[in-house]
Amino acid sequence: MKSFYFPRRVFVLLGTFTLSLLLYVDRACISTAKDHISSDLHFSATDFGWIMAIFTLGYALFQTTSGIISDNKGVRLMITAIVTIWSTLTALTGLAWNYTSMLVIRFLFGAGEAGAFPSMARVTFNWFPTKERGIVQGINFSGSRLGAAFAMPLVAYLIHRFGWRLTFVIFGAFGFIFAGFWYWIYRNKPEFVKNMHEGEKQYIIANRQQPTAATPQALPMATVLKSANVWYAMIQYIASNFTFYFTLAWMYPYLKEKYMLGGIETGFFAMVPLVAGACGNWVSGLMVDAIYKRGNWRLSRRIPAITGFALAALGMLLMASSDTSATRSIVYLSIAVFGADMTLSPSWAFCIDIGKNHSGLVSGTMNMAGNLGAFVTIIAFPYLLVWTGRHEPFFYICCVLSCVAIIMWSLMKPRKSILSD
Repeated sequence: MKSFYFPRRVFVLLGTFTLSLLLYVDRACISTAKDHISSDLHFSATDFGWIMAIFTLGYALFQTTSGIISDNKGVRLMITAIVTIWSTLTALTGLAWNYTSMLVIRFLFGAGEAGAFPSMARVTFNWFPTKERGIVQGINFSGSRLGAAFAMPLVAYLIHRFGWRLTFVIFGAFGFIFAGFWYWIYRNKPEFVKNMHEGEKQYIIANRQQPTAATPQALPMATVLKSANVWYAMIQYIASNFTFYFTLAWMYPYLKEKYMLGGIETGFFAMVPLVAGACGNWVSGLMVDAIYKRGNWRLSRRIPAITGFALAALGMLLMASSDTSATRSIVYLSIAVFGADMTLSPSWAFCIDIGKNHSGLVSGTMNMAGNLGAFVTIIAFPYLLVWTGRHEPFFYICCVLSCVAIIMWSLMKPRKSILSD
């Protein structure tokens, strides 16, 4: 009789899922705390837009560098350092005393958090067979959506109970606990784990995508930027983030102010599109793997992504074309976010496909572009409202960008390594 064992890679996936969840719990704090911070520190709506946007600028600018470090130095140390830095800066957010201090803290927060998802891409490359890549990416990104979803009512409650400053300190403490746990439990490759079931170890080694060389050589950034595949991935990821970051940065204050809702009530409304996003990640991840197992590598990336962008365009068009109730707004946003998040699993799987043992660098480059798009989103929403007096132009822009992304996916080739461009 065979003895039962629990696959080690499931524990690894639980770790990356938790990391993703914590990332977005901390990010969602700032949006939910907008009114309290603005009142205490006398920020206008556009001031607060820059405070949220400066995080994404720091996050974007350090994506590629952190991806390179992750590829070269190993994920165990990289993620431990990232979580320690961001947890420190989460707590320091609660100590900000004016506009400049808040800008500096949030920029450094974004820079410190930059390597998290490129590092997770490297974990996926090292620990999971290619045919499991879609659902692994889907589960990881669903953690970020669930983290943001449950954070919104929780943060609203904690602010009501303890104030916004202490709330940031509380969330920072959780990160320190995770950093210690990750360093203790994780190893960079299955080959480095002594007490792992040998059958699972050999299964992973035999079925994961093989590196292009036993010892990875440095890949110049010029080579990365010569790849048409990388440019297509960057453009479509800008479109995805442009839609999603509205929900992360402005959805809570938008719903609260437009429909005159209470703080905790708004938090529960704002949960729904983010939970829809988590479902979009799961559905897309399953689609990616199911189509891949049928032998069509290209369609396994293309069909979920194109379907997702079509839904994102539809949801934002509905938001722009009618003056809705709060409930209808949530339904339309849920369609858009479900669709936008369907694009994440194929996007990151695509970066691992073409990057191989440079997957941290390639995924970091794509994520850099996407977060520059997020930076523009966060700034554009309040300024478009000031210039036009309406929210609809922003939603139309989201719709158009999703259509552009569909064109990008029709050109992307997952079998074409970055080194062959």
